[in-house]
Amino acid sequence: MQSEQLKQQVIDAIEEMKGNDITCLDVSELTSVTDYMIIASGTSNRHVKSVADNVIDKCKQSGARPLGTEGQEKSEWVLVDMGDVVVHVMMPATRAFYDLERLWEHSEEQQATELS
Repeated sequence: MQSEQLKQQVIDAIEEMKGNDITCLDVSELTSVTDYMIIASGTSNRHVKSVADNVIDKCKQSGARPLGTEGQEKSEWVLVDMGDVVVHVMMPATRAFYDLERLWEHSEEQQATELS
């Protein structure tokens, strides 16, 4: 699956579970590790885990397997590494504290509404 298709599939899976404040960062020019970082917020630990689980399930259904996941135990910040797309689903306070958007501020940022 190409990274553009995978990116859209991940965004659709997050939107399906009502993930909040979805941001897609194109980091392909800044790192060789991944092409896109998608950051979203959940309303509770259970919601964060559910959003991340839906991303994993939807990607598996299309044949894309995650390379790894982190943070599902506490579910304040769940990272799903899909290779070309890295997904961060976070509680709002955790997202504000780590401020990944600022860390990658030289990337091209798009809100999910711009991508659909």
